[in-house]
Amino acid sequence: MNKNVHTLTADDLVGEKYILLADDDTDDCMFFANALEELKMPFKLKTVFDGEQLMNFLENNENLPDIIFLDMNMPCKNGFECLVEIRQSERYKMIPVIIISTSLDENIIKLLHENGAFFYIKKPSLFAHLKKLMSLVINLIAAGNYRQPSIEKFVITAEINAL
Repeated sequence: MNKNVHTLTADDLVGEKYILLADDDTDDCMFFANALEELKMPFKLKTVFDGEQLMNFLENNENLPDIIFLDMNMPCKNGFECLVEIRQSERYKMIPVIIISTSLDENIIKLLHENGAFFYIKKPSLFAHLKKLMSLVINLIAAGNYRQPSIEKFVITAEINAL
């Protein structure tokens, strides 16, 4: 494991981490919630099921999430459209946005990186891989690593052992 990746401990978390998941697939949402629970980190998870719900939720709530996990392919408003709106807003633009998708289209990945996504996670098919990827991303954010990585380190897949 890379020495620059901090392993999260209970001391690193001051209260719960507030995670917002935007994904239209209810099975993926349950998979995500179960993975978070098994990581044994204090968190509060809010789920919305399309891009319009995501933007309405952000606009109408005082408490903003610490992290947004954003599915790329959703009805009403897709992940890219939401990312652009989030990055244009003074209120939300500092929230780390992690794109999750089944695709590895290089042009889309480049566009998402250019528009300020924090990471791009290829959705794994195995539960253990999802837990590993989520743990890695949450550890980085909890350690205060809010800078977007270079495009070479932007995509995280189950095949990556560590950054």
